[in-house]
Amino acid sequence: MMTIAAMLFGSISLERLNLTLLPELTYPTLTIRTEYEGAAPAEVEEQVTRRIEQRVGVVSGVRKMHSISAAGRSDVILEFKWGSDMDMTSIEVREKLDLVRLPIELEKPSLLRLNPNLDPIYRFSVTLEESSEATVEDLQSLRRYADEFLKRKLDAVPGVAATIVAGGYEDEISIFVDQFKLAQLNLTVSAVGQMLQAANVNLSGGSLEDGSQEYLVRTLNQFVTLDDIRNTIVFQRGMELIRLKDVATVVEGQKDRDALMRVNGQQAIEVSLYKEGDANTVDVAANIRQALEQLEGNLGKGMQITPLYDQSEFIESAIAEVQTAAIQGAGLAILILFLFLKKIRVTLIVAVTVPASVLVTFAMMRLFDISLNVMSLGGIALAIGMLMDNAIVVLENIAKRTEKGEGVTTAAAAGTTDVAGAVLASTMTTIAVFLPLAFVEGIAGQLFKDQALTVTFALIASLILAMTLIPMLSALGASGNESHPKTRDASSGRRQEEGLSLVRVLAGIKGLVGAVFGRTSKLVFRVFDQGYGAVARGYDRLLASALRHPGIVVLLSLMALLASAVLANRLSLELVPSIEQGEFQVAIELPAGSRIESTDALIARIQTDLEREPDIARTYSVSGTGGRLDASAVSGGENLGNLVVVLAADSQDDAETRAMARIRAILDAEPALKYTMERPQFFTFATPLEIEITGTDLSNIKAVADAMVESMIASDAFIDVESSMQVGYPELQIEFDHQRIAALGLTVPQVASRVVDKVKGNVPTEFTFEDRKVDIRLRLGEEDRDSRADIENLIVNPESSEQVRLTTVARVYEGIGPADIQRLSQQRVAIIRATPLAQDLAEAAVLAERLLDEIPHPQGVSSHVGGQSEEMQASFSSLTFALLLALVMVYLVMASLFESLLHPFVIMFTIPLAGIGAILALYATATPVSVVVFIGGILLIGIVVNNAIVLIDRVNALRRSANHAKQQALALAARERLRPIMMTTLTTVLGLLPMALGFGDAAELRTPMAITVIGGLLVSTLLTLVVIPVVYQTLDRSQ
Repeated sequence: MMTIAAMLFGSISLERLNLTLLPELTYPTLTIRTEYEGAAPAEVEEQVTRRIEQRVGVVSGVRKMHSISAAGRSDVILEFKWGSDMDMTSIEVREKLDLVRLPIELEKPSLLRLNPNLDPIYRFSVTLEESSEATVEDLQSLRRYADEFLKRKLDAVPGVAATIVAGGYEDEISIFVDQFKLAQLNLTVSAVGQMLQAANVNLSGGSLEDGSQEYLVRTLNQFVTLDDIRNTIVFQRGMELIRLKDVATVVEGQKDRDALMRVNGQQAIEVSLYKEGDANTVDVAANIRQALEQLEGNLGKGMQITPLYDQSEFIESAIAEVQTAAIQGAGLAILILFLFLKKIRVTLIVAVTVPASVLVTFAMMRLFDISLNVMSLGGIALAIGMLMDNAIVVLENIAKRTEKGEGVTTAAAAGTTDVAGAVLASTMTTIAVFLPLAFVEGIAGQLFKDQALTVTFALIASLILAMTLIPMLSALGASGNESHPKTRDASSGRRQEEGLSLVRVLAGIKGLVGAVFGRTSKLVFRVFDQGYGAVARGYDRLLASALRHPGIVVLLSLMALLASAVLANRLSLELVPSIEQGEFQVAIELPAGSRIESTDALIARIQTDLEREPDIARTYSVSGTGGRLDASAVSGGENLGNLVVVLAADSQDDAETRAMARIRAILDAEPALKYTMERPQFFTFATPLEIEITGTDLSNIKAVADAMVESMIASDAFIDVESSMQVGYPELQIEFDHQRIAALGLTVPQVASRVVDKVKGNVPTEFTFEDRKVDIRLRLGEEDRDSRADIENLIVNPESSEQVRLTTVARVYEGIGPADIQRLSQQRVAIIRATPLAQDLAEAAVLAERLLDEIPHPQGVSSHVGGQSEEMQASFSSLTFALLLALVMVYLVMASLFESLLHPFVIMFTIPLAGIGAILALYATATPVSVVVFIGGILLIGIVVNNAIVLIDRVNALRRSANHAKQQALALAARERLRPIMMTTLTTVLGLLPMALGFGDAAELRTPMAITVIGGLLVSTLLTLVVIPVVYQTLDRSQ
C-alpha cells in the first residue's frame, strides 16, 4: 500500500512539474547596456563607459570587467565568480548605477542577465501577402498594427512576461526647422524645443466649490492634432505672432531605423515573446499559438503571420526522445532479464521496480523544485538500467535459497538479509559519486545538478523497493501458488457452471497462444542457456588459470592501462557539445561606414538565391543591430547583419553543406567583406578562442594584434580569425577654435550642443495619439544636413545680429574613428577571436600561446589566451577535483560498510580497468572529451565498483560461514556471482544503449555520457571477473 501511495503521489507530481529545455542556468554575468544615439565610440567611452566602470568596478565578487564602446551603444560586461548570488549582485550593481552621472539626454542603463531560459520562447513575423517590396507606408502600418493590436493582445496571454516588437518604421512627429528663419528671429533650436515642451502640457488647477457642487479645475493644452503643433507660437513682437509652421515643417514621419528584418526575402515586423520565470514553456507556447489562431481572423487586410521560432517544439521533441530512449532501454533490460530468469512472474517482480522508482523520483523532483528538462529526464534514462540491479541481486539470492528447499517466507527474509550489505554498499557508492558535483564550478556544475539529483532519487527508491517490495512479492506470489483444501458451497458451484462456456473459450485462446509462445521461448531459452553455459565454463577455466599465474594477469592489465593512456592523449577536447537544431546562422560584416540599406540588399540577395533550395524551410535576417532584448555584447553598427537559415524537417543530409556553399559563393565575391557561419549555441557565451592583448598605448597593442592575426592565419590551424582592432568608421570630425568661440561670447559646449541639436536633433516632448506616446523630434531638414558643406554652414550664434557659420570657428574634416573601443579591467584591449580548424580547443590554446611567445611585446603590453578554452580549463580542473573526491568518497563508503581497509582497496582496482573501456569507447566513436564525458566518468566510478562489491562480499561470506580456503572461496564466489553480475551489467548496458545511439534532438548531451558508461562498464566487468580475484589473492595474506 505504501508503494502504491508513493506511486500515486508521483503521478500527480508529474502533471505539475514545470517543463523547460534546460535546468535553470545562472551565468555569473551581467551586461550594463546604455544607448547613446548618434554618439561616436570615443564619446561613448569618455562620457558613458568610463563613468560606469569607475562605479561598478568596486562591486564585490567581480572577477572580470570587459567593456565595448561602439557607435551609439555602451556595453559593460561584469563576470563574477561561479556560485555568486546573482539576484543580490544585480541589486548591488543597480545601486552603483544610480550613482553614475551620465549625459542628461540618456535613458537609464539596462541591466541584462545571460540565461538561455530567458531567451524568447516564440517568435513570428508580420508581413504583407503580396510578394512585391513593401513601401515605407506599408511597413509603418504593419509596425503600428503590431504595436497597438498584437502586442496588447499577446501581453495578456497567460504566462507571457513581455512582447517585443522590432522592424519596420516606428511613428515619429518630425519637425524640420529652417535655421536661417530662426536666425532672423534670434532663436536657437533648443529654445524652440523649450517652447513646445511648455505648450504641450495639461495642468491641475485644484478644485472649485459652487454651493453644493464641487468642480475640478484643469488646463487643457496638450497637442491633439498636428495643426496644434504647427500653430504653436514661437515668437512674439507686439501684435506680430510667429508660429512654428512659419519657421519649420511639421510632418508625420518615422524614426531612424537601427534594424531591418526580412523573412524569406520580404521585409517584415518581428514579434518576440518572453515567458514568465516560473511558467511552463510548452504550456505558454500552446497558449500563444491558440491566441494567434484567434487573432488571424482579425488581421488587417493583406497581412499574414509566419512563425519563425517555437522553443516548445524543440523541448517536446528532445524530451520525447529521452522518454523513448528510457522506454526502449527498459524494454531491452527486461528482455535480457527474462532470458536469464525464464519466468514471467519473476521477471515482472523485478521489472515493477522501474516504474515505481521513476514515479517516486517525480515526487522527489516536485519536492526539490526540479523541472522536467533534457538533463533531469536524461538522469532518469541513465538510471533505468541500474534500477533493476538491486532487485536482481535480492531476487537471485532468494531463488537460490528456495531451490535448496527453504520455505518461501524464510527464503525471502533470509535471502534479503544475506545481500543487504552488498546491495546497500553498491547503492551508496553510486550515490556517493554525485556528492562531489556540489563542488564543481562553471557550467558543468549547474548543467548536471538536476541529473545528479534525479539519479540519486531513483537509486534510493530502487534500494528501498529492493529491500521491501521485492521480498514481499516473492513470498506473496509463491504462497499463492500453494494448494490448500477449500470447501465450495452450492451458490459458488452454480456461478461456475454459468461461466463454464466463457472459461472454455478463454482457455482455448490461452492454450493456442501458450503453445506458440512456449515452443518459441523454449528454443530461445535453449540457445541462450547453451551460450551462457559455454561462457560460464570458459570463465571457470580462465579464472583458474589466472589464479595460477597472477603475475601475467597483472602485467597484461598494466599494458592495457598504458595503451589506453596513449589513446587518451589522442582524444580531442571541447567544453560542451554543440546541439544541432536543424539551422545555422551567417554573421556578415560589411566595411565600416556601410549603410543599413547596403547590408540589407546583400542579405536580401542571398535569401532570394536560397529560395531555389527545396531543403530550406525558411530564412530570416536582421540587418543592423537591435530587435531583441538580450545580453550579447556586440560591436553594433549598420554594417552588421545576421542571417538564419532553417532547414526543412525532411531535408537531405547534405542540405546544410549545399546551402553554405551557395552562400559562400555570393559572399566571397564581395570585396572587403567578413563573415562567419555557425550553428546556434545553447551554453557558451564566448568564442572558442580569444586572445586578449592589453596595454596603454593603442599603437603598440595594434602592432601585436596585427602580428598575431597574421601568424594565426599563416598557421592554417584557425578559421574566422578577426581582431577588434579593425578599420574604424568614417567620421566628420570637428575641431573647435577656442579663441574665436570665446570672442563671440560663447563656449565650446554651447556650440557643440547646437551642432547636435541641428544634426541629431532632440525630443523635447511627446504627442499623445490614441493612448500612445509618439516622439516629437526637432532638427534641421535632411537636405540641410546631408553633406560636409551643410555641416560647415551651420549657424552657431543665431541669437546675434551677425550670424557666424561653423566653418568660421572650427575646422571640419574627414577622418577615421575606431569601430569600437574595448577595455578590459579599465585598460584598452585588443581581442582576437578565432575558431580552431580541428575542433580541439586544448591543442588550439597551446598553439596560440606558442605563437604569442614568438611575437615581441613592447613594454607595458601583455597578452592572455581566453574564451571557451579558459572556461574549459576551469571546468576540467574543477571536474578533475570532483573525480578525485569521488574516488575518496567511494573508498570511505566501502570501508565503513566492509569494516576493512584492504578489501575496499582491492575493489578500487576496478576503476582504472573501467577507464580502459571508457577511453576505447570514446576513441572508437570519435567522441571528444567534454564536461558531459567527465560527468559520465564520475558516474562510472560509482557503477563499476558494484560488481566487485557483490563478488568480494560473497568471498568474505564463504570464508567466514563455510570456512572455505581463500582460493576455493574465490572460485566458488565467482561461479555463484557470475550470473547476477552479468544480469546487472547487461541490464545497465542495454538500458543505456538507446541513449548511446544518439537519435533525436539534444542527443549530443546524452550520447557521450552513455558511451563512456557503456564502454567502461563492459570492459570493467570482463576484467573485474578475472583481475579482482587475482588482486584479492595477492593482497589478502590470510588463508
